Amino acid sequence: MTFIPPELPPAPARHFCTDCGVSRTAAPKRCGQACQFIQPDYPGLEQAVHGRSRRLPSGAEADDELFFGPHQRMLQAALAEPLAGAQWTGITTRIAEKLLQNGEVDAVIAMAPHPDDPWRPMPVVVTRAEDMAGCRGMRMGYAPLIALVEPALAQGYKRLAVIGIPCQIYALRALQPELEREQGLQKLFVIGTPCSDNTTTERFHEFLALVSPEPQDVTYLEFRADYHVEIRMRSGEVKALPFLSLPLSQLPPDFFPMTCRTCVDYTNVLSDITVGYMGGQGQQWLLVRNDRGQHLLELLGDEVLLKPPGSAGNRVGAVKGFLKNVERAASGLPLRRMPNWLRPIVSWLMPRIGPRGLEFARARVEMKALETMVHLQREEPARLKTMVPEHVIRLVRPYGLAEPKPREK
Repeated sequence: MTFIPPELPPAPARHFCTDCGVSRTAAPKRCGQACQFIQPDYPGLEQAVHGRSRRLPSGAEADDELFFGPHQRMLQAALAEPLAGAQWTGITTRIAEKLLQNGEVDAVIAMAPHPDDPWRPMPVVVTRAEDMAGCRGMRMGYAPLIALVEPALAQGYKRLAVIGIPCQIYALRALQPELEREQGLQKLFVIGTPCSDNTTTERFHEFLALVSPEPQDVTYLEFRADYHVEIRMRSGEVKALPFLSLPLSQLPPDFFPMTCRTCVDYTNVLSDITVGYMGGQGQQWLLVRNDRGQHLLELLGDEVLLKPPGSAGNRVGAVKGFLKNVERAASGLPLRRMPNWLRPIVSWLMPRIGPRGLEFARARVEMKALETMVHLQREEPARLKTMVPEHVIRLVRPYGLAEPKPREK
């Protein structure tokens, strides 16, 4: 099925905006209560969604909920028979298909490729299970997913599933009581994907041109937990590029906008089930967050292969190295480049001795927390008190960034 782009009003110019869609609704001023980047209330929404907020460690106690948010189970997973066109094996879209097939929801709101550019995400309302195949694969860019929720409800689709990234899902959860009270939302399933930073579709094409001499023929790109980026070409050729070989120093300073450099929810903690890659080792990583999430997983039955996640290596060195580069970049200094002769050696070592599995996921979450603090302290220090939740403060404290630093003059 070829989806038709929805007709939506333009997004008003807003600072710290990822165009989740709230600003395009009939009541755009609700951004003040629903935006992740204004005054988020993660403990309150975690309590509302999961029945409790995340457990925070005390003293030397360790708890992965500090990193990943409330969850009942963590698993590695893969469909026994991968679905054609899926980014991994197709778990996310298959869950949505099952919900439609079983008649548990009236519609699924998700992303599909724009007809003018397969890399550009386009929000769509899907009412037939077979049409979920058109939503498989990765998109890069911003798309106003939440703008379609109220039109779907107005069409009589009162039982919904939504597939989205963290800033979209935060807004959805913040508005959920109003949608239930005033617009008749009866049931809501949320399938979340972690966000590994976003940029505009136009900027993503610039990145493709740096990693491939034939960017127009790239059909697939995925950052893997084995420190490689997998690229597939239209010809069928598959390439695995080590992270260290990526031309990140050639990207412009604003390649990732300030919103993505200051995101405090990398793992989509307000979803019912999170389906991502960071804690997997060659498979996807599932976080079943509540009973609804467990039900979504059970819909797959024997179609999905499950096993416990692994964890190996030590993240501290990698995280400290990342912090030094972020501080240099935030100060306008060039990133330190590893000598070319050393890159193949380190690229060979990282998948073998670097953080893997859950330790890799913890490293990425800590890196995002540190990046948030560095950029806010430098560019928007007034936002630190309202935008940074307690769990982020605890994540950065071991690295000396828990207390705001005065901005350099």
